[in-house]
Amino acid sequence: MQKRFDQELQARLVRYAAVDSQSDETSASTPSTKTQLDMLNLLQQELTEIGAQNVEVTDDSVVVATIPGTAPGPTIGFLAHVDTAPQFNATGVKPRVIKGYNGGDITFPDDPDLVLSPDEHPYLAEKIGHDLITASGTTLLGADDKAGVSILMTMARHLLENKDISHGPIRLAFTPDEEIGRGVTERLPKDLGADFAYTLDGEDVGEIVYESFSADWAVIRIKGVSIHPGLAKGKLVNATHLAAKIVQTLPQVTMTPEVTDGREGFIHIVGMSGGSSEMEIKLILRDFEMDALEAQGELVRQVCATVQATEPRAQITCDISHQYRNMRYWLENDMTPVELAREACQDLGIEPISVPIRGGTDGSRLTEFGTPTPNIFTGMQCIHGPLEWISVQDMAIATEMCLSLVGKAARNHGNSAS
Repeated sequence: MQKRFDQELQARLVRYAAVDSQSDETSASTPSTKTQLDMLNLLQQELTEIGAQNVEVTDDSVVVATIPGTAPGPTIGFLAHVDTAPQFNATGVKPRVIKGYNGGDITFPDDPDLVLSPDEHPYLAEKIGHDLITASGTTLLGADDKAGVSILMTMARHLLENKDISHGPIRLAFTPDEEIGRGVTERLPKDLGADFAYTLDGEDVGEIVYESFSADWAVIRIKGVSIHPGLAKGKLVNATHLAAKIVQTLPQVTMTPEVTDGREGFIHIVGMSGGSSEMEIKLILRDFEMDALEAQGELVRQVCATVQATEPRAQITCDISHQYRNMRYWLENDMTPVELAREACQDLGIEPISVPIRGGTDGSRLTEFGTPTPNIFTGMQCIHGPLEWISVQDMAIATEMCLSLVGKAARNHGNSAS
């Protein structure tokens, strides 16, 4: 594989990862954090500087741009998200480059006790000789999804500087708030204007994903009866105790993330807050099949109703809302974008991998809203935590694959027209 993109990809990811752009699910603003605007404004400026056309920020704070086509072909969209996950510290990221990884344990300067070992992470053992990028030990890296951003910006710069490369029109979109499920609204398909699209938000080289979880969000609110504890006998209803009952009654041995894998779904408590008078429990519900997801929601409601019956003086409500749906429901009706990506992989000598992703992407929502959008690998690993890392060479393969893909789409269009 050529090394023509390695230096640019490394420089971009190091630069982008150092920009704080963590999203916040408790915020009602768009984007959810002002820091994301720093990344969005930077990308808007860089796209303009490299010669992209129609560069603008939509009403949903999505940066969109056009790479004009040099040949007839479908309009292909490419997306990456600028926000980093709220699950772990992402302020003060200090990216570092490990040149020519030697195959041993990787330690971190800001947390000497933290170790990234190839014994525990087999994919790392395959990257001997690669240039790796990690954070310093006290933050995540943010390769999810600034690796995707770096790949798309590198591809865009290359295509705009090399107009002899045949490809159809390309639309780029950089979204906020993907990590909290708010990066794509029903307006984006029109703003993007693509026949089909791809998110650059996957992991292992060769990964072409067209199946994701279906997802709902649940909020349980408990209102007890508050009174001075010295006068509480027969009167106090402690919301904290009722919250504990709900948590204990929900399945813990068979239906939580830590005991499920493959195609198994889960109910995951992501937060609890409050006190003796009022409590709030937040949960995410996940399954690949809609009937199983609906059954999870019904189970949560039944648990709430059961605990409510034990204490009629309390008020317990359970609100479940739609997040995203399995993209397979739509893509299986027309696998053209999936097959195109697979062929582009094979042209580079890479065996494509299509496994269900135990999560969701912007493509899950975009597909649901009418633009078929499978997900493509970037190389990111150990995401959402301090061990996060990525190979520069894996990113370069993803860049080459995207270039192969847009060229193949134009050639296929020409062949079908003739």
